[in-house]
Amino acid sequence: MRSQVLQVPTHAHPKLRRIIILKRQNVDRAVFVPTMILFGIVSLVLIIGGSAVQQTMNAVLSFLTTKTEWLYVLIYVINFIFFMALVMSKYGRIKLGKPGVKADYNGFQWGSMVFATGIDASILMLSATDPLQYLQHPAFGAKPFSSAAYVYANVVGEFNWGPMAWMIFATATIAIAYTMHVKGKHVQRLSAAIPLLQGPGRTRHVLRQLIDFLVVFGIMGGIGSSIGMEIPVIAKVLSTITGVPDNIYLKLALFVVLFILFALTVYAGLNKGIKKLSAWHIYLAIGFLVIVLLVGPTMKLIGGEGQTLALMVQHFTAMSFNKANPGVNSFAQHQTMFYWGWWLSYMPVMGLFIARISRGKTIRQVIVGMLTYGVGGCLSFYAVLGGYALWLQQTGTVNLVHILNTQGQASVLAALIQTLPMKMIMLVMFCLSCFVFLATTISSSAFIVSSFTSLKLSGTEQPTRWNRMAWVIIFIVFSLGIVLVGGFETVQAICTIAGFPLIFVALLLLHSIYQSVMTDPSVQRANLVAPANERREWMRQRLSEQ
Repeated sequence: MRSQVLQVPTHAHPKLRRIIILKRQNVDRAVFVPTMILFGIVSLVLIIGGSAVQQTMNAVLSFLTTKTEWLYVLIYVINFIFFMALVMSKYGRIKLGKPGVKADYNGFQWGSMVFATGIDASILMLSATDPLQYLQHPAFGAKPFSSAAYVYANVVGEFNWGPMAWMIFATATIAIAYTMHVKGKHVQRLSAAIPLLQGPGRTRHVLRQLIDFLVVFGIMGGIGSSIGMEIPVIAKVLSTITGVPDNIYLKLALFVVLFILFALTVYAGLNKGIKKLSAWHIYLAIGFLVIVLLVGPTMKLIGGEGQTLALMVQHFTAMSFNKANPGVNSFAQHQTMFYWGWWLSYMPVMGLFIARISRGKTIRQVIVGMLTYGVGGCLSFYAVLGGYALWLQQTGTVNLVHILNTQGQASVLAALIQTLPMKMIMLVMFCLSCFVFLATTISSSAFIVSSFTSLKLSGTEQPTRWNRMAWVIIFIVFSLGIVLVGGFETVQAICTIAGFPLIFVALLLLHSIYQSVMTDPSVQRANLVAPANERREWMRQRLSEQ
């Protein structure tokens, strides 16, 4: 082990001592140090600036929406068309594994794990609040709060969690899975799945490090924003349950508890316990959804979802080009830009996870499975929670729009849950589900980022504890800064910024997939066999005619 061999001389220059310490911890300083410094500075700016930074973030979001929208639209449209063509072509039959290898998981097991990746604290909140936003800022020319606005309220939200979003995960998934399972190479970093960057040479080495830096930058921005968005929701629900004031001290306490929980998973060997909690969190989330569906206007929710899906298909092209509303800088444009940046920032994490569980499946099975289980899981939450929120608003049971505009998203969730039977139990279920998800998100994300910033790891070797703890500290400090600034626009701006550099990484991954499938040995064998079969069939027909 490098950590046992390298010693730090007491007389060494301070800079040399820092380099030796990083090497001893198996850390790639070319990726680790710049990212740490960048997010350390950003975190300090957010914490010191507080709410004063909010106006700057709004201006950044407006600039990105107007100046870079075409790039986001371009990559998502190209990516979606590419995978639809791939899945319907002969290349969709390519197996992600060696010849004869069987899939590690059957369809239902694999689909359940993919479905679970689409369920988190964010969708529990956004699936209820997004429709209320579109009720006030309706798409497709409808008037606010009109009957048409209610009909269209879930359409753009579901599109933003739908097929185009999930196909951006396929970009990293297929590239990594092909490299791991077909080529038999260990993938520690996303750059390893890009053949164009492999091989000797200073230029390629620098480009690989640049890609890894951009990937870590994106993950940090996306997941940090998720945590910063979800802590206020947990704090509000916890305040409703316990009566403890919902203030900055409660939020700080939640951050402290998360940090302690993560430290225990690293240093006390509680990983198995966290994994079990993670599984139970899925059951809690699904159970919560089923209860809302049964308690609410069940048939109206089901019928409303059918109408939403029909409208989404009808307007799919317009929404693909971010034209749900005419003009520039519309609410729908801002929302889609935020989601496109957010999904891009999660692409490396999700791609690595789905790739690892996809050995033995064909490319077609993976893509169709993501469109079925992943998209279906996300849309089910919009159908139930979004539909129920709209029903509460339309019937006058609770004025959720007023709560949203005056108290924020977290208060909407608390108000919605309190309309359910056994409201205290439901609040506890919701709070536990969100909190466990955050704990597992930080744990898994810190593990992946620390892998990306480690020097070469063997197949079973894990990143050092020091590396993982360093990243969780940055996660928590960065998320705390987002909470202190406040405002959903802050989250939107950070996600949009975080996803931007990954547009270019996605293009490289698409090129890698194209290059891999075009030279795939199984396809080349099939191309050689097909003409021979055709000749034999021609000879058989000629002989039968004689």
